[in-house]
Amino acid sequence: MEKVLIFGHKSPDTDTITSAIVYADLKNKLGVNAEPVRLGEINGETQYALDHFGVEVPRLVETVANEVENVILVDHNERQQSATDVDSVRVLEVIDHHRIANFETSDPLYYRAEPVGCTATILNKLYKEHGVAIEKNIAGLMVSAIISDSLLFKSPTCTDQDIAAARELAEIAEVDLDSYGLEMLKAGADVSSKSVAELISLDAKEFTMGTNKLEIAQVNVVDTNDVFNRKAEVEEALTAVIEEKGLDLFLLVVTDILENDSKILALGKLTDAVEKAYNVTLEGNTAVLKGVVSRKKQIVPKLDTVLAK
Repeated sequence: MEKVLIFGHKSPDTDTITSAIVYADLKNKLGVNAEPVRLGEINGETQYALDHFGVEVPRLVETVANEVENVILVDHNERQQSATDVDSVRVLEVIDHHRIANFETSDPLYYRAEPVGCTATILNKLYKEHGVAIEKNIAGLMVSAIISDSLLFKSPTCTDQDIAAARELAEIAEVDLDSYGLEMLKAGADVSSKSVAELISLDAKEFTMGTNKLEIAQVNVVDTNDVFNRKAEVEEALTAVIEEKGLDLFLLVVTDILENDSKILALGKLTDAVEKAYNVTLEGNTAVLKGVVSRKKQIVPKLDTVLAK
């Protein structure tokens, strides 16, 4: 049977990595030869979850068309966030919870997108729909993804469906949501050993808004000074990325997981759009966004509204 690769977006987060592993588990149990792979390095939070549940890191791939003809996308659909040669393979399925943009196929496909806080919440439904039991380690990865994407249920993207799924999966995984969740988030928020290059690329996504090309990176911390004490070095790195990729804007979002606020650093030609979108005044290219923790629901839509005009 021909193999199918399953992967999430570049600069992978916990939902992307675990969803690839989880959906490959389900597909294999349904008779599909599926392998989970990743398009980038994993972060400390994801490594914590994988280690805790004894699951191996998926192998890294640069391209996919040299290996397979068919792929399945999880936790993303936008072309610029996917494998560089995704246009050279057939996308059989998409399982996602983000907006749909820059995506089209030449063949019909199974597309499952729901307005929930995490891809794992959708995958939980798929196991039930196919009558497949969820094993302990798989449940652990799924609850880890929900905790990550919802910031332990504090993100506005979190729905009642996510909370119900997390509680159900935590019971199967035999973990306490609060204690395990906080330890996992703290593991991802420790940036002391990260270089500036790593900081701005760990969870970075490229977007096209109107005719504009931009990148939005998000870093979770327990103290925003962990990043902004290196502001000059960060700005130098962001400027280099802007020039290299021809970006109109690079927006770095540093989220305090304890205070549930974010401090942003904006560089590029579109900083005025940032001020308009979030009703702030940038001082030294920075501003604080009170109560903002979600790139998907609070950052991207407001900026898209301004730039798409």
